[in-house]
Amino acid sequence: MRKNRFDGMSWPLMISAFPKSAPFPIAAYHRILSPDFPEFINKYARLPILQRLSGIGLLCGTDWTPLYRNRFYYSRLDHSIGVALILWHFTHDRAETLAGLLHDVSTPVFSHVADFRNGDALTQESTENENESMLRNDDALYAMLKSDGISVDAVADYHVYPLADNKLPRLSADRLEYMFPSGAALEGSWTISDIAEVYGDISICTNEDGETELGFRTQKIAESYCEKICRTGHILQLNENKLALKLLSDIVDRAVKVGLIAEKDCYEKTEEEIIARFDEACENAQIGNVAGESLHGAAFNNSPAAALQKEFIKLWRTFRTMTRIEHTEYAMCGHFCVSLDVKLRYIDPLVIEGDTESVRDARRLSCVSKKSAELIEDFLLWRDTKYGCAAYADKNG
Repeated sequence: MRKNRFDGMSWPLMISAFPKSAPFPIAAYHRILSPDFPEFINKYARLPILQRLSGIGLLCGTDWTPLYRNRFYYSRLDHSIGVALILWHFTHDRAETLAGLLHDVSTPVFSHVADFRNGDALTQESTENENESMLRNDDALYAMLKSDGISVDAVADYHVYPLADNKLPRLSADRLEYMFPSGAALEGSWTISDIAEVYGDISICTNEDGETELGFRTQKIAESYCEKICRTGHILQLNENKLALKLLSDIVDRAVKVGLIAEKDCYEKTEEEIIARFDEACENAQIGNVAGESLHGAAFNNSPAAALQKEFIKLWRTFRTMTRIEHTEYAMCGHFCVSLDVKLRYIDPLVIEGDTESVRDARRLSCVSKKSAELIEDFLLWRDTKYGCAAYADKNG
């Protein structure tokens, strides 16, 4: 039986496999995605509905725990601009480009942590539900679109554009964009020159359903891309990542319940502001509710509210100090333990076969490359231990 290649790819190995390099130049990366950087993208990006995304990280709150070694911060606004640039580069269609730019406006702080709060770890799409209504009810956006002769209908749902979004494991502008900075930040697997080589090989192809889809002209480059994406996807299905996001989702739930933050703060405040509030609450060992009342003196009595406060502090201190977890087949006493399935993020791209230049002759990489087919099979079959467990920072809390 063939050994699964992901068996030895542990968390410490994955986050340190590539040497640290110079800081990731986001502006230079965006110029690769579209050397022609139209000003209208910046004009819309300055709208408040998009500017708030500058304070929300792409990597789901993992920038704030020492369990990770994220190499740089990349915001949801950076991601949105990147998606828009890819769509502009390949289509030069303003409406489609803006639909890509606006596709994440409903993302709350800590990004997909909200999906874990909503019980949607497997598809991680629950935060998309409010996106269209937010766009349709934003007066500043409506006025700008009207002045440019673009209807809200044309930008309200990026799913209607196959190049912008499609089903896994197909390659879309959204998926193409977020996997570059994710791999670069999590493990350093993408350099600017790597991205330039891969991106320069991409063309618009026609897939098996007759829809347009991004694909590769060169099989060797497609194979290399597939391998790197599966590496990043492996990181995202390790118990460390599952635990970090579930732990943070429980922390946010408790913070709302004790009144440290309100639900609307998840859509109005930056992650840095939320983090500062949580840190201060733990330092002061007291929590004020939304109305500004403090729970002094009796904060640590035996009331249900006091128990919830102590639980919040214990979880938050764990998140802020954990550097490793245990991989086990059982839940461990004195630990925060997680056992769940999450979305598997990988891409089986189209590749143009042989010497033909016809985009209609593109096929799935797994159909033409045995190496990539086995890689994808290993990725889909691999499973971590049943539980991931992190020791509580406050065992006496």
